[in-house]
Amino acid sequence: MGLFLLWFLFGIGIFIQIIYLLVIFGRTAFYKLPKSGGSTADEEAVTVVVPAHNEYKNLKVLIPKLFEQDYPKYDVLVINDRSTDRTKRLLEEMMAIYPRLRSVTVKYTPSHVTSKKYALTLGIKVAKSDVILLTDADCIPASDQWIRKMTQPVRTQDKVFSIGYSGYERVSGFLNKWIQFETLKTGLYYLSFALWKAPFMGVGRNLCYRRSFFMEVKAFKGIWHIEGGDDDLFVNRYATGKNTAVVIDPEANTLSKPKENWKEYKVQKKRHLHAGKYYRGEDKRKIGFYALSHALFWIGGLGLLIYFGLEGNWERFLIVFGIILVRSFLLLGIFTSASKKINGSKVPANILINDFLYLGYFWVLGSVSHQSKDIQWK
Repeated sequence: MGLFLLWFLFGIGIFIQIIYLLVIFGRTAFYKLPKSGGSTADEEAVTVVVPAHNEYKNLKVLIPKLFEQDYPKYDVLVINDRSTDRTKRLLEEMMAIYPRLRSVTVKYTPSHVTSKKYALTLGIKVAKSDVILLTDADCIPASDQWIRKMTQPVRTQDKVFSIGYSGYERVSGFLNKWIQFETLKTGLYYLSFALWKAPFMGVGRNLCYRRSFFMEVKAFKGIWHIEGGDDDLFVNRYATGKNTAVVIDPEANTLSKPKENWKEYKVQKKRHLHAGKYYRGEDKRKIGFYALSHALFWIGGLGLLIYFGLEGNWERFLIVFGIILVRSFLLLGIFTSASKKINGSKVPANILINDFLYLGYFWVLGSVSHQSKDIQWK
Protein backbone atom coordinates (compact mmCIF):
# COMPACT_ATOMS: atom_id res chain seq x y z
CA MET A 1 0.00 0.00 0.00
CA GLY A 2 2.84 2.38 0.91
CA LEU A 3 4.64 1.70 -2.36
CA PHE A 4 1.46 2.27 -4.35
CA LEU A 5 0.90 5.59 -2.56
CA LEU A 6 4.43 6.75 -3.37
CA TRP A 7 3.98 5.87 -7.06
CA PHE A 8 0.61 7.62 -7.06
CA LEU A 9 2.01 10.82 -5.53
CA PHE A 10 5.00 10.76 -7.85
CA GLY A 11 2.85 10.14 -10.93
CA ILE A 12 0.34 12.90 -10.17
CA GLY A 13 3.18 15.28 -9.36
CA ILE A 14 5.16 14.70 -12.55
CA PHE A 15 2.02 14.87 -14.71
CA ILE A 16 0.95 18.29 -13.40
CA GLN A 17 4.54 19.55 -13.42
CA ILE A 18 4.94 18.75 -17.11
CA ILE A 19 1.68 20.54 -17.92
CA TYR A 20 2.83 23.67 -16.08
CA LEU A 21 6.35 23.62 -17.50
CA LEU A 22 5.40 23.03 -21.14
CA VAL A 23 1.86 24.34 -21.56
CA ILE A 24 1.86 27.31 -19.16
CA PHE A 25 5.43 28.41 -18.46
CA GLY A 26 6.24 27.49 -22.05
CA ARG A 27 4.16 30.47 -23.18
CA THR A 28 6.86 32.73 -21.78
CA ALA A 29 9.81 30.46 -22.58
CA PHE A 30 8.80 30.17 -26.26
CA TYR A 31 7.45 33.71 -26.57
CA LYS A 32 8.40 35.55 -29.75
CA LEU A 33 9.55 39.08 -29.06
CA PRO A 34 7.60 41.56 -31.20
CA LYS A 35 9.42 43.69 -33.73
CA SER A 36 10.35 47.06 -32.33
CA GLY A 37 7.88 49.73 -33.43
CA GLY A 38 9.01 53.22 -34.36
CA SER A 39 7.87 56.40 -32.66
CA THR A 40 4.80 58.29 -33.80
CA ALA A 41 4.14 62.02 -33.83
CA ASP A 42 1.00 61.81 -31.63
CA GLU A 43 2.23 59.62 -28.77
CA GLU A 44 0.03 60.06 -25.71
CA ALA A 45 1.44 61.75 -22.63
CA VAL A 46 2.55 59.59 -19.69
CA THR A 47 3.00 60.30 -15.99
CA VAL A 48 5.62 58.19 -14.20
CA VAL A 49 4.53 57.79 -10.56
CA VAL A 50 7.07 56.97 -7.84
CA PRO A 51 5.94 56.48 -4.21
CA ALA A 52 8.78 57.22 -1.78
CA HIS A 53 9.20 56.98 1.98
CA ASN A 54 12.68 57.99 3.18
CA GLU A 55 14.21 57.22 -0.22
CA TYR A 56 16.69 60.09 -0.48
CA LYS A 57 19.62 57.94 -1.61
CA ASN A 58 17.59 55.99 -4.18
CA LEU A 59 15.81 59.03 -5.60
CA LYS A 60 19.14 60.76 -6.10
CA VAL A 61 20.00 57.96 -8.55
CA LEU A 62 16.56 57.32 -10.03
CA ILE A 63 15.38 60.81 -10.96
CA PRO A 64 18.22 61.62 -13.40
CA LYS A 65 17.78 58.16 -14.94
CA LEU A 66 14.08 58.79 -15.53
CA PHE A 67 14.86 61.94 -17.48
CA GLU A 68 17.10 60.01 -19.85
CA GLN A 69 14.04 58.31 -21.34
CA ASP A 70 13.56 58.49 -25.10
CA TYR A 71 9.91 59.55 -25.09
CA PRO A 72 8.55 62.96 -26.09
CA LYS A 73 5.66 63.51 -23.67
CA TYR A 74 6.06 62.54 -20.04
CA ASP A 75 6.43 63.95 -16.58
CA VAL A 76 7.56 62.37 -13.31
CA LEU A 77 5.54 62.59 -10.10
CA VAL A 78 7.27 61.60 -6.84
CA ILE A 79 4.96 61.02 -3.88
CA ASN A 80 6.87 62.03 -0.75
CA ASP A 81 5.15 59.85 1.84
CA ARG A 82 5.93 61.14 5.36
CA SER A 83 9.67 61.15 4.74
CA THR A 84 11.92 62.27 7.60
CA ASP A 85 15.19 62.19 5.67
CA ARG A 86 16.38 64.71 3.06
CA THR A 87 13.81 63.65 0.43
CA LYS A 88 11.93 66.97 0.44
CA ARG A 89 15.08 69.06 -0.03
CA LEU A 90 16.32 66.75 -2.78
CA LEU A 91 13.03 67.04 -4.66
CA GLU A 92 13.15 70.83 -4.46
CA GLU A 93 16.68 70.82 -5.86
CA MET A 94 15.79 68.32 -8.59
CA MET A 95 12.66 70.23 -9.64
CA ALA A 96 14.86 73.24 -10.33
CA ILE A 97 16.93 71.07 -12.67
CA TYR A 98 14.13 69.04 -14.26
CA PRO A 99 11.03 71.12 -15.15
CA ARG A 100 8.93 67.98 -15.75
CA LEU A 101 9.48 66.71 -12.21
CA ARG A 102 6.69 67.28 -9.70
CA SER A 103 6.09 66.12 -6.14
CA VAL A 104 3.19 65.54 -3.79
CA THR A 105 3.80 65.49 -0.03
CA VAL A 106 1.80 63.20 2.25
CA LYS A 107 2.00 64.38 5.85
CA TYR A 108 -0.14 61.72 7.54
CA THR A 109 -2.04 58.51 6.83
CA PRO A 110 -5.63 58.01 8.09
CA SER A 111 -5.97 55.13 10.55
CA HIS A 112 -8.37 53.09 8.40
CA VAL A 113 -6.11 52.82 5.34
CA THR A 114 -2.60 51.58 4.61
CA SER A 115 0.13 54.11 3.93
CA LYS A 116 1.30 53.18 0.43
CA LYS A 117 -2.22 52.88 -1.01
CA TYR A 118 -3.16 56.24 0.48
CA ALA A 119 -0.02 57.87 -0.91
CA LEU A 120 -0.55 56.35 -4.36
CA THR A 121 -4.18 57.47 -4.43
CA LEU A 122 -3.29 61.08 -3.62
CA GLY A 123 -0.58 61.06 -6.26
CA ILE A 124 -2.58 59.42 -9.02
CA LYS A 125 -5.49 61.80 -8.40
CA VAL A 126 -3.32 64.79 -9.36
CA ALA A 127 -1.38 63.09 -12.17
CA LYS A 128 -1.31 65.16 -15.35
CA SER A 129 -1.72 62.25 -17.76
CA ASP A 130 -4.25 59.47 -18.06
CA VAL A 131 -1.54 56.90 -18.73
CA ILE A 132 0.13 56.07 -15.42
CA LEU A 133 3.43 54.16 -15.29
CA LEU A 134 4.42 52.97 -11.81
CA THR A 135 7.79 52.11 -10.38
CA ASP A 136 9.51 52.21 -6.98
CA ALA A 137 12.26 54.51 -5.76
CA ASP A 138 14.81 51.70 -5.54
CA CYS A 139 14.32 50.75 -9.21
CA ILE A 140 15.91 52.03 -12.40
CA PRO A 141 14.72 51.51 -15.99
CA ALA A 142 16.64 48.89 -17.94
CA SER A 143 16.85 51.16 -20.99
CA ASP A 144 15.80 54.54 -22.36
CA GLN A 145 12.92 52.77 -24.13
CA TRP A 146 11.19 51.78 -20.88
CA ILE A 147 8.37 54.35 -21.02
CA ARG A 148 7.68 53.80 -24.71
CA LYS A 149 7.55 50.00 -24.50
CA MET A 150 5.77 49.59 -21.17
CA THR A 151 2.98 52.01 -22.04
CA GLN A 152 2.55 50.97 -25.67
CA PRO A 153 -0.33 48.48 -25.11
CA VAL A 154 -2.27 51.01 -23.03
CA ARG A 155 -1.63 53.88 -25.44
CA THR A 156 -2.19 52.09 -28.74
CA GLN A 157 -4.05 48.82 -28.12
CA ASP A 158 -6.89 50.11 -25.94
CA LYS A 159 -5.69 48.10 -22.94
CA VAL A 160 -6.30 49.11 -19.33
CA PHE A 161 -3.32 47.26 -17.86
CA SER A 162 0.19 46.68 -19.13
CA ILE A 163 2.14 44.22 -16.99
CA GLY A 164 5.93 44.20 -17.04
CA TYR A 165 8.82 42.46 -15.33
CA SER A 166 11.11 43.83 -12.66
CA GLY A 167 14.29 41.99 -11.81
CA TYR A 168 17.03 42.49 -9.26
CA GLU A 169 20.68 43.43 -9.56
CA ARG A 170 23.05 40.46 -9.53
CA VAL A 171 25.60 40.41 -6.75
CA SER A 172 27.56 37.66 -5.05
CA GLY A 173 26.15 35.43 -2.33
CA PHE A 174 23.56 32.72 -1.90
CA LEU A 175 20.77 35.13 -0.93
CA ASN A 176 21.06 36.95 -4.24
CA LYS A 177 21.06 33.69 -6.19
CA TRP A 178 17.87 32.74 -4.38
CA ILE A 179 16.30 36.15 -5.09
CA GLN A 180 17.13 35.80 -8.80
CA PHE A 181 15.52 32.35 -8.89
CA GLU A 182 12.41 33.27 -6.92
CA THR A 183 11.87 36.47 -8.93
CA LEU A 184 12.16 34.63 -12.24
CA LYS A 185 9.80 31.92 -11.01
CA THR A 186 7.23 34.51 -9.91
CA GLY A 187 7.59 36.24 -13.28
CA LEU A 188 6.95 32.95 -15.03
CA TYR A 189 3.72 32.58 -13.06
CA TYR A 190 2.12 35.93 -13.75
CA LEU A 191 3.52 36.58 -17.25
CA SER A 192 2.60 33.09 -18.49
CA PHE A 193 -0.95 33.17 -17.18
CA ALA A 194 -1.43 36.67 -18.58
CA LEU A 195 -0.24 35.40 -21.97
CA TRP A 196 -2.86 32.67 -21.54
CA LYS A 197 -5.49 35.43 -21.17
CA ALA A 198 -5.86 34.70 -17.46
CA PRO A 199 -3.91 37.50 -15.69
CA PHE A 200 -3.90 37.44 -11.90
CA MET A 201 -1.15 39.78 -10.70
CA GLY A 202 1.45 42.38 -11.58
CA VAL A 203 4.29 44.13 -9.75
CA GLY A 204 4.17 47.80 -8.81
CA ARG A 205 7.82 48.18 -9.74
CA ASN A 206 6.77 47.99 -13.39
CA LEU A 207 3.06 48.42 -14.00
CA CYS A 208 1.01 50.66 -16.28
CA TYR A 209 -2.69 51.46 -16.24
CA ARG A 210 -5.10 54.28 -16.96
CA ARG A 211 -5.81 56.91 -14.34
CA SER A 212 -9.42 57.14 -15.51
CA PHE A 213 -9.96 53.44 -14.78
CA PHE A 214 -8.29 53.78 -11.38
CA MET A 215 -10.69 56.58 -10.47
CA GLU A 216 -13.69 54.81 -11.99
CA VAL A 217 -13.27 51.76 -9.73
CA LYS A 218 -12.65 54.05 -6.74
CA ALA A 219 -8.97 53.29 -6.37
CA PHE A 220 -8.30 50.57 -3.80
CA LYS A 221 -11.88 50.17 -2.59
CA GLY A 222 -12.24 46.93 -0.66
CA ILE A 223 -8.50 46.43 -0.08
CA TRP A 224 -7.57 49.63 1.78
CA HIS A 225 -6.94 47.74 5.01
CA ILE A 226 -4.51 45.18 3.53
CA GLU A 227 -0.83 46.04 3.85
CA GLY A 228 0.61 45.55 0.38
CA GLY A 229 -1.47 44.58 -2.61
CA ASP A 230 -1.45 48.02 -4.22
CA ASP A 231 -0.18 46.21 -7.32
CA ASP A 232 -1.05 42.50 -7.34
CA LEU A 233 -4.43 42.77 -5.57
CA PHE A 234 -5.47 45.71 -7.74
CA VAL A 235 -4.57 43.73 -10.88
CA ASN A 236 -6.16 40.60 -9.42
CA ARG A 237 -9.48 42.37 -9.00
CA TYR A 238 -9.72 44.11 -12.34
CA ALA A 239 -7.42 42.58 -14.95
CA THR A 240 -8.97 40.34 -17.60
CA GLY A 241 -7.77 38.58 -20.71
CA LYS A 242 -9.27 41.37 -22.81
CA ASN A 243 -8.11 44.49 -20.96
CA THR A 244 -4.57 43.37 -20.10
CA ALA A 245 -1.37 43.04 -22.09
CA VAL A 246 2.04 41.63 -21.18
CA VAL A 247 5.28 43.36 -22.10
CA ILE A 248 8.16 40.87 -22.37
CA ASP A 249 11.20 42.76 -23.53
CA PRO A 250 14.53 43.29 -21.72
CA GLU A 251 14.37 46.98 -22.65
CA ALA A 252 10.99 47.35 -20.91
CA ASN A 253 12.16 45.99 -17.54
CA THR A 254 13.11 47.78 -14.38
CA LEU A 255 15.96 46.70 -12.15
CA SER A 256 15.70 46.85 -8.37
CA LYS A 257 18.19 46.74 -5.55
CA PRO A 258 18.02 43.33 -3.85
CA LYS A 259 17.74 42.85 -0.13
CA GLU A 260 21.14 42.37 1.46
CA ASN A 261 20.22 40.16 4.39
CA TRP A 262 17.69 37.45 5.17
CA LYS A 263 15.83 39.55 7.74
CA GLU A 264 14.96 42.29 5.23
CA TYR A 265 14.12 39.69 2.61
CA LYS A 266 11.76 37.89 5.00
CA VAL A 267 9.88 41.13 5.75
CA GLN A 268 9.49 41.81 2.02
CA LYS A 269 8.34 38.30 1.10
CA LYS A 270 5.93 38.05 4.03
CA ARG A 271 4.20 41.12 2.64
CA HIS A 272 4.09 39.70 -0.87
CA LEU A 273 2.89 36.25 0.19
CA HIS A 274 0.35 37.70 2.63
CA ALA A 275 -1.37 39.55 -0.21
CA GLY A 276 -1.92 36.22 -1.99
CA LYS A 277 -4.33 35.31 0.79
CA TYR A 278 -6.80 37.74 -0.76
CA TYR A 279 -6.58 36.52 -4.37
CA ARG A 280 -9.63 35.13 -6.08
CA GLY A 281 -10.13 31.41 -5.48
CA GLU A 282 -9.33 30.45 -9.06
CA ASP A 283 -6.07 32.40 -8.90
CA LYS A 284 -5.04 30.76 -5.65
CA ARG A 285 -5.53 27.44 -7.42
CA LYS A 286 -3.24 28.53 -10.30
CA ILE A 287 -0.41 28.89 -7.82
CA GLY A 288 -1.52 26.10 -5.53
CA PHE A 289 -1.68 23.36 -8.16
CA TYR A 290 1.92 23.94 -9.15
CA ALA A 291 3.12 24.12 -5.54
CA LEU A 292 1.19 20.97 -4.62
CA SER A 293 2.43 19.02 -7.65
CA HIS A 294 5.96 20.21 -6.91
CA ALA A 295 5.69 18.83 -3.37
CA LEU A 296 4.12 15.54 -4.54
CA PHE A 297 6.85 15.11 -7.14
CA TRP A 298 9.68 15.49 -4.65
CA ILE A 299 8.04 13.62 -1.77
CA GLY A 300 7.00 10.73 -4.01
CA GLY A 301 10.26 10.69 -5.95
CA LEU A 302 12.58 10.78 -2.94
CA GLY A 303 10.38 8.25 -1.15
CA LEU A 304 10.66 5.83 -4.07
CA LEU A 305 14.44 6.32 -4.33
CA ILE A 306 14.85 5.52 -0.65
CA TYR A 307 12.50 2.52 -0.84
CA PHE A 308 14.15 0.94 -3.89
CA GLY A 309 17.61 1.82 -2.60
CA LEU A 310 16.99 0.01 0.68
CA GLU A 311 15.49 -2.91 -1.23
CA GLY A 312 18.42 -3.04 -3.60
CA ASN A 313 16.04 -2.82 -6.58
CA TRP A 314 18.41 -0.78 -8.71
CA GLU A 315 16.42 -1.19 -11.94
CA ARG A 316 13.40 0.64 -10.52
CA PHE A 317 15.68 3.02 -8.67
CA LEU A 318 17.20 4.08 -12.00
CA ILE A 319 13.74 4.46 -13.59
CA VAL A 320 12.65 6.88 -10.88
CA PHE A 321 16.00 8.68 -10.96
CA GLY A 322 15.72 8.96 -14.75
CA ILE A 323 12.26 10.55 -14.50
CA ILE A 324 13.58 13.06 -11.95
CA LEU A 325 16.52 13.78 -14.25
CA VAL A 326 14.26 14.35 -17.27
CA ARG A 327 12.07 16.73 -15.31
CA SER A 328 15.20 18.55 -14.10
CA PHE A 329 16.48 19.05 -17.66
CA LEU A 330 13.02 20.24 -18.75
CA LEU A 331 12.88 22.71 -15.86
CA LEU A 332 16.37 23.98 -16.66
CA GLY A 333 15.50 24.37 -20.34
CA ILE A 334 12.28 26.29 -19.65
CA PHE A 335 13.94 28.59 -17.11
CA THR A 336 16.93 29.20 -19.38
CA SER A 337 14.76 30.13 -22.35
CA ALA A 338 12.43 32.27 -20.22
CA SER A 339 15.36 34.13 -18.65
CA LYS A 340 16.71 35.00 -22.10
CA LYS A 341 13.29 36.26 -23.24
CA ILE A 342 12.56 38.22 -20.09
CA ASN A 343 15.98 39.47 -19.05
CA GLY A 344 18.08 38.95 -22.13
CA SER A 345 20.54 37.18 -19.85
CA LYS A 346 21.59 33.74 -18.70
CA VAL A 347 19.56 31.74 -16.23
CA PRO A 348 20.22 32.38 -12.50
CA ALA A 349 22.72 30.05 -10.83
CA ASN A 350 21.70 27.03 -8.73
CA ILE A 351 18.32 26.58 -10.45
CA LEU A 352 18.00 22.88 -9.61
CA ILE A 353 19.11 23.29 -5.99
CA ASN A 354 16.80 26.24 -5.47
CA ASP A 355 13.93 24.34 -7.07
CA PHE A 356 14.24 21.74 -4.32
CA LEU A 357 14.61 24.39 -1.59
CA TYR A 358 11.43 26.04 -2.89
CA LEU A 359 9.53 23.33 -1.02
CA GLY A 360 10.45 24.85 2.32
CA TYR A 361 10.12 28.44 1.10
CA PHE A 362 6.57 28.11 -0.20
CA TRP A 363 5.06 25.86 2.44
CA VAL A 364 6.83 27.27 5.51
CA LEU A 365 7.14 31.00 4.76
CA GLY A 366 3.84 30.94 2.85
CA SER A 367 2.01 29.50 5.86
CA VAL A 368 3.65 31.97 8.25
CA SER A 369 2.82 34.91 5.95
CA HIS A 370 -0.79 33.75 5.56
CA GLN A 371 -1.32 33.96 9.34
CA SER A 372 0.93 36.94 10.05
CA LYS A 373 -0.49 40.17 11.46
CA ASP A 374 2.73 42.22 11.50
CA ILE A 375 2.91 42.94 7.75
CA GLN A 376 4.47 46.33 6.94
CA TRP A 377 5.56 48.44 3.93
CA LYS A 378 8.31 50.48 5.59
